[in-house]
Amino acid sequence: MEHESFEDDDVAARLNGTFVCVKVDKEERPDVDSVYMSVCQAMTGSGGWPLTILLTPEKKPFYAGTYLPKHTRRGHMGLMELLGEAENLWKNRRSRVENSADTIVEALRSPVAPAAPAEASDPFALPEEAFEQMARSFDARFGGFGRAPKFPMAHGLLFLMEYARLTQKEQAPDKRSVPSGTEPPSAYRVQSEIGMDMAEKTLRQMYLGGIFDHIGYGFSRYSTDDRWLVPHFEKMLYDNALLVWAYAEAYERTGRPLYRRVAEKTIDYVLRELTDEDGGFYCAQDADSDGEEGRYYVFVPEETLRVLGKAEGTAFNRRFDITKEGNFEGKSIPNLLYVNDDINTIETEDNDMDRLLPKLRAYRAGRAKLHKDDKILAAWNGLMITALARAYSALDRPEFLRTAERAAEFALNHLTEGPRVYTSYRDGKRTETGFLDDYAFLAMGLIALYRVTFRQPYLDKAEAFVNTALAEFWDEKDGGFFLYGSSGERLFMRPKECYDGAMPSGNSVMAHNLFYLARLLQSSDLEAQAQRQIRFVAMQAREAPQAHSFFLTVELASLYPAREIVCVLADEKDLAQVARKLPKDAIVRVLTGPDRAYPLKDGRTTYYVCERDRCLPPVNEL
Repeated sequence: MEHESFEDDDVAARLNGTFVCVKVDKEERPDVDSVYMSVCQAMTGSGGWPLTILLTPEKKPFYAGTYLPKHTRRGHMGLMELLGEAENLWKNRRSRVENSADTIVEALRSPVAPAAPAEASDPFALPEEAFEQMARSFDARFGGFGRAPKFPMAHGLLFLMEYARLTQKEQAPDKRSVPSGTEPPSAYRVQSEIGMDMAEKTLRQMYLGGIFDHIGYGFSRYSTDDRWLVPHFEKMLYDNALLVWAYAEAYERTGRPLYRRVAEKTIDYVLRELTDEDGGFYCAQDADSDGEEGRYYVFVPEETLRVLGKAEGTAFNRRFDITKEGNFEGKSIPNLLYVNDDINTIETEDNDMDRLLPKLRAYRAGRAKLHKDDKILAAWNGLMITALARAYSALDRPEFLRTAERAAEFALNHLTEGPRVYTSYRDGKRTETGFLDDYAFLAMGLIALYRVTFRQPYLDKAEAFVNTALAEFWDEKDGGFFLYGSSGERLFMRPKECYDGAMPSGNSVMAHNLFYLARLLQSSDLEAQAQRQIRFVAMQAREAPQAHSFFLTVELASLYPAREIVCVLADEKDLAQVARKLPKDAIVRVLTGPDRAYPLKDGRTTYYVCERDRCLPPVNEL
């Protein structure tokens, strides 16, 4: 649409002669995007981008649509025809337009609230129903869920892995408790195996397909086909962050080298292509190269032979399915789908191919240009910091922790001021507005850093951002967090987003933050707030549990409580040594010295361990 319409002189003249035109960056103004996307969905039954809205001067919408060519064709309204009709209506039947806009606004301001849950509702029902929904939509042949286009939905895979881990534990929740030392109910054992199988199948198939860039690494946004072969070639920071998290989690659960390798390669891509020299992370790389989608990524056999030489080029073409016939518009997207997804076959792949990749990366970078969106967003950086902290924990790669801490320092220096968080930074300038996701994701990243370093400043900053979010975004009347704050620009409606789409929602992430902060800080006030938030999102999730999968990882954590440990150091210098011994699946708070509530035992580093509301006597060794 940009090429067909907005760069066209006739369209530009018509737009500028009659309308006040506003182009919105949806990443810098998610509030505007959310409000008017709701309009589009209500008026047309669907949404998407590019999003075109016609408004009255009071910002009330009276037309919504997505793709508009210059002139009407094949069922698509043309932009020129739309503008002419809108101008005619505004001049000759303005009251009709204004009445229509008023009706739309009132309808959207009065959404139907979900029914309150019954008092006896089963707290385990939501994760179980989400699991069953995912099992019903699972593609057993190619992995993923539903039909094409297929999105990675890494937070759904995280949910499945967490569901598998917790439902196979011997210590089931009170409601389904089993005698100590015995197996959990067979139904849950089977569900655990199925959940892990679905997650692993999807992770393997995505890596084999063209959605993973086998030359430059990293994942594209989604696959246009069932097999994960042909992607929409745009690469987003948030997708790659979530997938690093998912593959690192899979490696930690299974020990399979493939998942470790994919996580490491994806981080390599982010560091090489999306990292600012001062440590922040850029948004994305475009799908188009010189005006043609995917041109940057595809090859013909002669190119690799020319770059690598006959012997190595032939081996490379054979390995990555680069053929004369091609698999995408006469050219080839490198892939490994012919390998099948047998884990043993994949894990014994020839790693000699990796040494050839720098030559091919340099060649394709010189062959076509690839635009980079170099905005640095607080929310997406918080997500990448979280992923790097998790990868450090799972893979034991100290450089990943250093990268995460450097990014956190960048964010705190350039995207925050005191307890306030701002949306984006670019060319030395930051926006002056912060939204719920900015606070939620950055706080999550800092909590993740605290949980692997136990450095108190990370926890203090996370707490400050969460408290500001409570003051700015919390709805005292109905619960939940609004997308934009009380000090933000007032739009005609104030949305709350709970659905976990391409990214987890701000409300899901705030449930995560409140839950873990309450336990790390041992705060009864935050615990009460966490439970209010969990109840609120759970009520929204009842209609479509699968669509709230990141939130459900938090609900699972509340239903299957982990051990909580307070470690009191006898000497601050012992922190690094002690940190390596602390269990990864526990919620751990480290104190740099004793206090009245937590004295030292025998003058040595002391551990206070609680599990399921039962606390053990203090000990000097775990």
